[in-house]
Amino acid sequence: MMCKQGVSKMKLALYQMNIVWENKEENLSKIENALKSVSGRKIDLLLLPEMSLTGFSMNTGVTGESDYETVRKIKKFTTKYKVAIGVGWTKRIRKCSKTSTLDKQEKDEHIAKDLCENHYSILGPDEFEIAGFEHGNFASGFGESGFDEGIDKEEFQKLDIPMMFDYAKIHPFSYSGEDRFFIGGEYQDYLYYKGFNLSAAICYDLRFPEIFQSMSKKAELIIVPANWPKVRIDHWDKLLVARAIENQCYIAGVNCVGEIGGVSYCGGTKLVNPNGDIVIPDEIESDDNKEMLLIYDIENDVENVREAFPVKKDRRENIYKSLMDE
Repeated sequence: MMCKQGVSKMKLALYQMNIVWENKEENLSKIENALKSVSGRKIDLLLLPEMSLTGFSMNTGVTGESDYETVRKIKKFTTKYKVAIGVGWTKRIRKCSKTSTLDKQEKDEHIAKDLCENHYSILGPDEFEIAGFEHGNFASGFGESGFDEGIDKEEFQKLDIPMMFDYAKIHPFSYSGEDRFFIGGEYQDYLYYKGFNLSAAICYDLRFPEIFQSMSKKAELIIVPANWPKVRIDHWDKLLVARAIENQCYIAGVNCVGEIGGVSYCGGTKLVNPNGDIVIPDEIESDDNKEMLLIYDIENDVENVREAFPVKKDRRENIYKSLMDE
């Protein structure tokens, strides 16, 4: 259930990583070094790219997790450094969703592989007050949307990992074959934190404006973690701005950089405000590899922007639905 308890500033850090290909331990070390470098600056939320510890790998036999390994390790960082962290990881699932659009034959073919979901989770120290599913132990969609029949919320809670937020990428990237190893998520999630209602979409999801309109009914800051390649970086730049303007909300795009798994990435990490302006970071920490931490102090002015130019009140979703159904 979403709540609003007043507006305050958030100190946000976006980590543009040169992800070490399929090497979780090396990437954990890089993340901890980044946390050390901003220690004492009172960062509220550190955001990492999609598939933060592996890169955009289809080698799900290596990257897939059914024991929440990445979540557990990032959780330790949140407690040690007193900061919330958004992390991308690959979840191996035991069954296809009962609401999945895959037919029986497709399900059988997928289950023969290590079928996974592409997840993005936000974790925080135990003492953080969070709004989520049942006392904040998990996000509002878990165990109800049918996205994972292999584990229910009671079993998850026994793991003692208080995830503040969790989202599974809705649109696997079929152009690259992601849909052969991953199924799309079927839910949205929200988190109220530091005066902002947050949500997320992952990489290729950015090309589908419908889910952003749905999210922005509640969300004032939408996170877009990505492994978006250099060859299409112009689309990334334009789409982030378009989504911010269309939805009158903040969009935080967190991309990777470098040669990763044979693909070139050039960053382009940025925060866009509700008017479509690229926000200048208050601080930037960078190195010769174009890895960088972009740090922002932002205040939630979304409601003011929407009241000053009330576009959303003119939406006719019943008409859109009827046109889509034709």
